[in-house]
Amino acid sequence: MALWQLALLSLLGVGAGWLNVMAGGGSLLTVPMMLFFGISGPVANGTNRISIIGQNIVAVWGFFSKGFSDFKLSASLAFMASIGAYFGAKVGVQVEGEWFDRLLAGIMMAIMALMVFDRKQEDKVSATNANGSKQPEVAFKPKRLLLGHVLMVGAGFWGGFIQIGVGFLLMPILYRVMGIDLVRTNMHKVFIALIFSFVALFVFASSVQIAWQVGLALAFGNAIGGYIGARTAIAKGAPLIKKVFIIVILMMVVKLLFF
Repeated sequence: MALWQLALLSLLGVGAGWLNVMAGGGSLLTVPMMLFFGISGPVANGTNRISIIGQNIVAVWGFFSKGFSDFKLSASLAFMASIGAYFGAKVGVQVEGEWFDRLLAGIMMAIMALMVFDRKQEDKVSATNANGSKQPEVAFKPKRLLLGHVLMVGAGFWGGFIQIGVGFLLMPILYRVMGIDLVRTNMHKVFIALIFSFVALFVFASSVQIAWQVGLALAFGNAIGGYIGARTAIAKGAPLIKKVFIIVILMMVVKLLFF
């Protein structure tokens, strides 16, 4: 691949990384471009995981450096998601077509409705933590905690299968089902996606040829975007996250259904 193509992918990666941390759908910028450059569907699907890993390593650090972390809960949720991701990736290595587009659009529309019309959930915890400050404890009802972990298997399956849009599944599980505020929802989301992306990459790498040079170029851009996205989420809080989330979903639904 030519140098200008790698540079373009890195540039797109910045936008994709920011979107992925703030809401989701960033892979709809990078994966189609890889396909346009002649990379096959399964190879593009697998290669994209490298960029997700780079992006989320930086995003996790970005949240942690500002005092936002709960690695015990993040790790348990990531473990459940990784189980689903393994089996999803096993299916994903065989997918060549775009038959999943309408299903993805339908899922995103349902999730948007949950996020928009849910009037019970309030973001009681403000995103004001600075480095070294103590985080308030978040109490979970046992049923919510259990259901959140169970649903993570399904979200992980989708993440392993295609990755595109997995943020639109993780966010309502964390926000709507478990009752976590939107800033910490994104904090957990990037850690979960980081862990199960390693699992998915392993499955893809063992089945198809990964375009490592392309993946590293994307990872460079995604990492920059992920860092910016983490800082934006903390600084601007829930109102901006929700707006970005809804706008991105609407754009992705239009793209999937009509283009």
